[in-house]
Parts: sequence; structure tokens; C-alpha cells
Amino acid sequence: MRGQGPTADEEEALRAQGYRVIAGADEVGRGALAGPVVAAAVILPIALKGGLWTQVRDSKELSPRQRELLSEQIWKGAVAVAVGVVGSDVIDTGGIVPATRKAVAQALDALSRESPQFLLVDWLKLPGLPIPYRPLVKGDQQCLSIACASIVAKVARDDIMLGFERAYPGYGFARHKGYGTAYHRQCIRERGPCSIHRRSFSLVVETAYKDIHGPMRR
Repeated sequence: MRGQGPTADEEEALRAQGYRVIAGADEVGRGALAGPVVAAAVILPIALKGGLWTQVRDSKELSPRQRELLSEQIWKGAVAVAVGVVGSDVIDTGGIVPATRKAVAQALDALSRESPQFLLVDWLKLPGLPIPYRPLVKGDQQCLSIACASIVAKVARDDIMLGFERAYPGYGFARHKGYGTAYHRQCIRERGPCSIHRRSFSLVVETAYKDIHGPMRR
């Protein structure tokens, strides 16, 4: 965990404007070929004491073990944390962007103790959101609450994909977490898509029928 990490500057600026409860949100799994899109929302305490918050980084900069440890501490140290999960069936029906927005909305609705008055989110437009929000470019790299949400969401989704490894053996979900790696595409070519593959994604269809080994699995 090197370099300058995300700060609470955005949250502090909003508090100076009178907002008391501020949430950060982020999603993972948007580009995967299989499994859900998962979002998390985090409300941080006003007084950020201890070494936890200085260790937070964008989840992509952390090892799996670092993410797991930090996620556990974020759940304990934040004012409120919640997760939203939207499955591949909803993604196929309505599209990935609406599904991502739905996952964020689920996470916000599930926040306990206090309802946020303002949302900071890694770049995503959220039309119809009942509270004001600000999408930040590379928000998970610069904004502390968004970075915390990215860690929580990543760990939650990885856990889900480990469960799918047991439910759908032979696809390597524990290895690639549903993303479009060469190994994952090889598994799709050999076995056909399973029920958690996103059949609306062209890469899934193209991969499945590049070498035909029978009908697509349902």
C-alpha cells in the first residue's frame, strides 16, 4: 500500500456546507461476464481516528488479504455499511447500467442507523436519486468513503463468486471471479455458458459459439 491514499477532503467540504450524513458508494463486477454486480455504501465517522483509515486504498491496489482485513475493519469502524447485489438475470433483462444503479440504490436503502443526506459515488449517473449526489472521476482513488465502499463491495462479490465456484464447478470462478480472462473464455467454449453467465453480453455469446460444443446451458 504505497503512495498517497484517498482523503476525506470531499466529505469535509460537504460538512462545511451543512451536510451531516454523507455516504460514499462504489460498485464492482460491472464488466464481468458472469455473476452479479455488487455495490456498497459507507458512512464514515466524522472523527477518523486510528491507523485504519490511512491504510485504505482503491480496492484494485490491494491484495486479496489486505482487502479482506480492511473490509472487516470498515464494517466495524464505519457509522454504517451496506451492500446491494443485482444478479445476472436482471442484468440480462434490463442492461448493466440500470442494474448497477439498482445495486447502488439497494445499498443506500439498506444503510442502518442514519439515512445519508448526500452521496459521493465513483463516476456513475444516478437519475431519480432522492438525495443530492456527486459523481467523481476515479473517486475510489481520491475519496475515502468511496474507496472504503470499493473494498467492501469487492470482498462481498469475491465471496459470492467463491460460492458459485462450488455451485458451478469447472468454470474457475474462484480464479477469475467471472471476468473475461483467457481461461474463463476457454471454459465457456468447452462447457457452454451456465445460468449465471450474462447472456446479453456479446463476448459470452461470441465465445460460446466460436467453437460449437452443443447447445448453450440453461
